[in-house]
Amino acid sequence: MDQETLGDADIIARSRDDPERFAALFTRHAPALKRYVVRRLGAEAAEDVVAETFVAAFRQRARYDLTRADARPWLYGIATNLIGRHRRGEIALYRALARTGVDPVTEPFTDGVESRVAASGARAALAGALAKLPGGHRDALLLVTWGELSYEEAARSLGVAVGTIRSRVNRARAKLRRSLRDIDPTTSYEEYGQ
Repeated sequence: MDQETLGDADIIARSRDDPERFAALFTRHAPALKRYVVRRLGAEAAEDVVAETFVAAFRQRARYDLTRADARPWLYGIATNLIGRHRRGEIALYRALARTGVDPVTEPFTDGVESRVAASGARAALAGALAKLPGGHRDALLLVTWGELSYEEAARSLGVAVGTIRSRVNRARAKLRRSLRDIDPTTSYEEYGQ
């Protein structure tokens, strides 16, 4: 059986005896994880955080619960903890985005001036509102929206109960709605003209 057909838990199990197999997990999940981290911290810190995430995961692979077929919640949990160490940078990024309207994820790939102008107001407002959220609420909301994890996966990522995630996401959305009024906070930046 080749690495592409194996589940995450199988790859981790096999990597315990053959460490090189762990690279398949990186290949499979690093691109999406990097996009998530870039949105949280910016491009400069993203490479380091993603690398640190996989180094930590590699070191902890012996303790991974092999009954969990999907390693995404585990990896996003590690990344979110590392992001916590970079929290000031994340808040600075949101504040800069609120001022400039430039999204570090989509900006390198966009070339339409009209779409940037239309989207910048929504991005700026969202970034400013995200900067004001409590860290736990922001983590829960962004794992579910940008990380595309289910509530259950986000709960596993953060090591909290599913009800806590539901509550944090609900409270975060309510705060964002109050701050943003007519902008849906669960919509991705790309949907605002990108």
